[in-house]
Amino acid sequence: MSYATLALRERFDGQVLEVALNAPPANILSSAMMTELRGLLAAERAPSRRKAMVLRGAGAHFCYGASVAEHTADEVGQMLPVFHALIGELLEHPVSTIAQVSGRCLGGGFELALACTFLCADGSARFAVPEIQLGVFPPVAAVLLPQMAGAALAPRMVLASETLDTAVLGQYGLLAVQAEVGGLAAAVDAYLEKNLLPRSASSLRCAHRVTRATVAAHYRTQIGAAEALYLDELVATADANEGITAFIEKRAPRWQDA
Repeated sequence: MSYATLALRERFDGQVLEVALNAPPANILSSAMMTELRGLLAAERAPSRRKAMVLRGAGAHFCYGASVAEHTADEVGQMLPVFHALIGELLEHPVSTIAQVSGRCLGGGFELALACTFLCADGSARFAVPEIQLGVFPPVAAVLLPQMAGAALAPRMVLASETLDTAVLGQYGLLAVQAEVGGLAAAVDAYLEKNLLPRSASSLRCAHRVTRATVAAHYRTQIGAAEALYLDELVATADANEGITAFIEKRAPRWQDA
């Protein structure tokens, strides 16, 4: 299959599929890219020799996040359910997924990386969910962070919109691999060669399914309510619309409820 927003490369004799978000420099996670990622995940579900899928960003950055233009009141009702379905399918994918993060990993890009089985990053990586600055919030991060990193990190990222580096995420146990700038690809390859490639593909699939069951079940239980809060309540507020509009118009927001 050919893709407009993704670049694919088979590695290690087909045992690993490398997937680049191919819209540099920002690799914005548009609805088109979400749809292509969902199609790729569906195509990769069938049993095979595949042992891992590596997601990375083309160029210097992983992903700046979902398209802000698609967060407007007219668009977000179509975009958000597609994104949430993508995250659910990523969490339940039968093959291990690896987020290989350099540079900016923001908003929906961070949520995509967080949903991968293994999160790997180098010293250039910067992680944030800055949605609250636009008067909205990141449902996936709000649901997954307390489950995956404990209760302390979610307020720092979702409410305070802190930008965190690799060292901080490592302290919360979210990183499988930490590498020096420029050394991440080699470090991920070494991790694969030591820990995944020597194993049976079918055994890895079974172990992966049971390992991911708890977080996937938590996500499926909670994301519907978070999505409904966003679409039914938040989008109806003046400030949510003002924040998105102000970003698009490149000006400071004028909050009604400041």
